[in-house]
Amino acid sequence: MHFDDRLATVLRLRAAGERAAKTQFRQLLDLLGERPQAGDPALKAAAYLRLIALAEVIPVPERAAIVGENGWRFRNPELVRWFGEAHPAIAGAALYRAQLTGAEWAELIPRLPIRARGFLRHRRDLPDAAVRVLDRLGVSDRALPMPPSPARAPRGATDDEVRIDPDPIEPLVLRPALEEVAPPVEKVIPSVADVTETDAEVETAAEDARSPEHSSKTSPPTGQAAGKSEDIRALVERIETFRKARSASQSDEAPTLPMAGLDEASHRKPLAAFSFGTGSEGRIDWAEPEIAPMVIGIDLSQHREADRLGEDFAAAFANRQPVRGVPVSLRGAEAIEGDWIVDAAPRFTRGEGRFFGYVGRFRRAVEPVDDRAQRGADRLRQLLHELRTPVNAMQGYAEVIQQQVFGPTPHEYRALAASIAGDSARILAGFDELDRLARLETGALDLDAGESDFVAIVRGQIAQLQTVLGPRVARFEARIADRAAPLALAQHEAEMLGWRILATLAGATGAGETVPLSLSLADEQVALRIQLPAQLAGAEDVFASDIRSAGSTLSSGIFGAGFSLRLARAEARAAGGELSREDNMLVLSLPLLTGAEALPSPADAPDRAAG
Repeated sequence: MHFDDRLATVLRLRAAGERAAKTQFRQLLDLLGERPQAGDPALKAAAYLRLIALAEVIPVPERAAIVGENGWRFRNPELVRWFGEAHPAIAGAALYRAQLTGAEWAELIPRLPIRARGFLRHRRDLPDAAVRVLDRLGVSDRALPMPPSPARAPRGATDDEVRIDPDPIEPLVLRPALEEVAPPVEKVIPSVADVTETDAEVETAAEDARSPEHSSKTSPPTGQAAGKSEDIRALVERIETFRKARSASQSDEAPTLPMAGLDEASHRKPLAAFSFGTGSEGRIDWAEPEIAPMVIGIDLSQHREADRLGEDFAAAFANRQPVRGVPVSLRGAEAIEGDWIVDAAPRFTRGEGRFFGYVGRFRRAVEPVDDRAQRGADRLRQLLHELRTPVNAMQGYAEVIQQQVFGPTPHEYRALAASIAGDSARILAGFDELDRLARLETGALDLDAGESDFVAIVRGQIAQLQTVLGPRVARFEARIADRAAPLALAQHEAEMLGWRILATLAGATGAGETVPLSLSLADEQVALRIQLPAQLAGAEDVFASDIRSAGSTLSSGIFGAGFSLRLARAEARAAGGELSREDNMLVLSLPLLTGAEALPSPADAPDRAAG
């Protein structure tokens, strides 16, 4: 590479939408994250300005997630300092990812904001030079250490018999999300069982200790003031010890850095239903404890979304009538946002019959379906859509150079451009195969219907493959039925299915190897049985993605023979058939087209095999 113009290339592109903005944000981070190099300072300044502009399009949580990704390099002190002045979530993610030398940290840390320096104390992999600078600046962990708590003395014990643990409990330490946590050193920590009082007794004691009446009633004479104050202080310390011990027993892990745990939160079980109650004005004033913070205060008396019978909650509320199956749309937290169905009944006082609200239950209008395969296919298709854009651009520029559209080009560059264009075409073909497999396996794609003769297709394709296998003294030993095998598939779909199987097995055939093959018709089905070549016969699962054939003039695709056979299996199932392995045989079965007109004889059929 004579000169690096990647940054200028990225800046020339405009981010038209949110997805394009995220892609360009990642590209700029990857380029700016490298170690500082010689270059145009104005170009680097323009890159930082573009990051600021993209920040107005991308929300803070998504920017923090992008910064925390592991797919880009982060070794530029200038970028670290720039992120240190950003939002706390972004600064925490950036400082957790930064990989600088000790000298770079020593020079950078004093220039960081105080808040950003605190994030660095959560890391355990900093160089010694960085740790020394943090120590000189007095930067320590944010977590407050627990005070030393005396061990509980048995009843009737004197003050001399009470043992006090001189070592305070260690403060909480923030660890990276994927870091292996070493077993903790045993400490003498008061457990919940050591506190004899129940929660109610402790809370009552605390309230008594804080109440003015208690203070006035227990005001001792001057000579006894010191002893009573010590008793109150001991009671308060016991209450705090109990609360901290209970919280420690409920949480086994230390807090993590910002943005950690988002993947787990995204996989929580969706909320399906919850109970609620309203006041006389129609606002929700009670709900189940885990839902209450999200729904309390919502005014249901204003919801006028009518169902198919014309009923809405506002009309029923005005008439003090029960509601059954009334639709309501909630807006707010992600857990409750969406369409709901409400069943509720009015409440009245017993004595006066005065209306004082509704009580009922929300349930989802349509229960969410947890289709992991569909979600995975959608994510894969979105990823492929984003990957096609740069590959298309590379292919286009390569073709422009190779065809000398803008002027004469040296032959050496034209040869390189032709090679890049060919590689890009193969990559795009692989993307198409991935997309086709994802849509076939999730039922989002149906094969084109039509009429084709599978016997004629297989006969023609075997003839083509024999010319390739001949120089290697290898061949297909074929026994093919003499009558037609009509399929309810379009000609190109049947040709693609047959070629994918035959070409993949031919590419795996070794020199001097003979592969038996038979094509027969029985029970309104056509069955193609092929013996697996020795290279594939030893594989435990021939449909696995790691199964690849050796170098051959016949390519099974950029993902190997296993992927091609898996795609052929998906196509066969979409056509109503099956592709399976029986011992050392690969068997393709497809349903015949019943009631179809007679097709031309295989011997008279033209050669329409896909090459």
